[in-house]
Amino acid sequence: MAHRLLIRRIWSFSAKEIRYIPTSASAASSFSTSLQSATARASFLSPSRTLPRGLPHTSRREVSFNVQDHEDFTERVINSQLPVLIDFHAQWCGPCKILGPRLEKAVAKQKGRVAMAKVDIDDHTDLAIEYGVSAVPTVIAMRGGDVVDHFVGIKDDDELDSFVSKIIGQ
Repeated sequence: MAHRLLIRRIWSFSAKEIRYIPTSASAASSFSTSLQSATARASFLSPSRTLPRGLPHTSRREVSFNVQDHEDFTERVINSQLPVLIDFHAQWCGPCKILGPRLEKAVAKQKGRVAMAKVDIDDHTDLAIEYGVSAVPTVIAMRGGDVVDHFVGIKDDDELDSFVSKIIGQ
């Protein structure tokens, strides 16, 4: 709240000074000085300001995405040039919460050679029915719009790595 009030005062103060047009030379000099000081006070609002060197700025690349609807599924999964692992899961499913991060880690190791789609079966029941998902977690591997492999349940990290590598190698 105090921050908003401060910003409002700075902007209104600067706007009042800009509207004032001095008529004498001495008034013009004081106007210029006060305008510079008001500009200096408002400089922290500049969008071009950069982060301090002590704070590293890194871009985070996601290895997976959530499917939004059937059209999104068709565009990003079926029409994908990469092989895609589809993780059918549910929020209430304990094993899904264990498998999801492990699967993302296995996909991340492939450094962009495979994509991962996450489908919540409660939100996208039609997709779960279409692909015959009867239990969660279910992982289906697709290449060129065709199902090439799948598994149901949890696997350990080595089994996940070999599953993902096998999908890429096909």
